[in-house]
Amino acid sequence: MLDLLERCNNLPALSVKGFSHINRFYDRARRCISAKILPGEYYVTIADEHIVTVLGSCVSACIRDKVFGIGGMNHFMLPRDYKECDPEKFNISDAARYGNYAMEHLINTILKNGGRRENLEVKIVGGAKIIANMSDIGQRNVQFVKDYLETEGLTLLGEDVGDVYPRKVDYYPSTGKVRVKKLRSVHNDTLVDRETVYANAIEQKPVVGDIELF
Repeated sequence: MLDLLERCNNLPALSVKGFSHINRFYDRARRCISAKILPGEYYVTIADEHIVTVLGSCVSACIRDKVFGIGGMNHFMLPRDYKECDPEKFNISDAARYGNYAMEHLINTILKNGGRRENLEVKIVGGAKIIANMSDIGQRNVQFVKDYLETEGLTLLGEDVGDVYPRKVDYYPSTGKVRVKKLRSVHNDTLVDRETVYANAIEQKPVVGDIELF
């Protein structure tokens, strides 16, 4: 049975369970279903869908099984007190555990829905310095993801990271295509406010526990 979101918007049923909270809509320009994710969210699909988000200091990892076309994207930030990565310690620090949580939930969901670890390909986007009082958190987010991928033996196929501009990201898991638009002239107050609220929230309620990667 279709859930309330699908009945109201006349959308096809979700291809992967657990994402009824995600804003899905029919994108007339792209002629496909789009899923818009916000800070702290991720989305995985096995259908021919499109995932979109807008990034400032946050980072998104776009990950898919290149053989079966199952994939998704996350949108996350490390706590602002995150220190430089120590390869021997970052897996047990609170901040790194939060990053692991974001990455492993995305990867595990892909694997649970038929993806295979040896087929995974990764592209990363984001990590701009758009919030002056947040130091270099964007670069720390980027470095965390790169360290994580190296530790897990996952291949980074491409990146568009750093700089001072927010980005709109469009990801097509079925093909692996990522389109990035740097928002050079956009008024950034809404994005800055959203990321500041998100940063405060993750510091007040850190992730606890560990996740086992398949």
